[in-house]
Amino acid sequence: MGVILSTSERKGSARERLLARLLDAFGEALPPPEMSLREIAARIETSHALLRYHFGSLSGVLATMLEAQRSRDNEALWEAAQQSTFDDFVVAIWRTYTRPEQLSRARGFFYVAGLAAYGPEDFREFVESIGDLTVMLSSLAEREGLDTKEARDVATVTVAALRGLLLQEVLTPGTRSEDAVTLILRMREGRSVPRSRPER
Repeated sequence: MGVILSTSERKGSARERLLARLLDAFGEALPPPEMSLREIAARIETSHALLRYHFGSLSGVLATMLEAQRSRDNEALWEAAQQSTFDDFVVAIWRTYTRPEQLSRARGFFYVAGLAAYGPEDFREFVESIGDLTVMLSSLAEREGLDTKEARDVATVTVAALRGLLLQEVLTPGTRSEDAVTLILRMREGRSVPRSRPER
């Protein structure tokens, strides 16, 4: 008896159908790096050669799944953000990406980011996608009165700080990083970077 495809799987390209099956099989998580391409193929009832053809390698599978998962999360976050403040959105991002079921994906994010640091051209779509949160936060900061450059700077630093805290949470879980998120928000109460050095 053949595998019955969902409606979503019947649509789109072969690559998109494979991706849909990967996302269905692993849910919010990612395959661990020690899992082979053959094992992943067996899990979704396809061939290892087909995965290699469409995604290139295990890291290609991970990167593509991450892009799709993060895009889905970010769309939901952005929809909710339409009625949110910048600060509310920062807290929502942190809570979304630190849920216990997200731990596997957080580890996968830093694993793929490390690989991309050595070969950004091999992970071009992944590298381009990691600016999505910055764009959304920048838009909210502009809505709250910052000019375009200030908004972009504040959003960039905020996302960098959140990712640093997330890495800390992955490496040493339960380090009370929520307190640090509160501190990030307090530090931007001035709403912009100082234009000149403070008087001594």
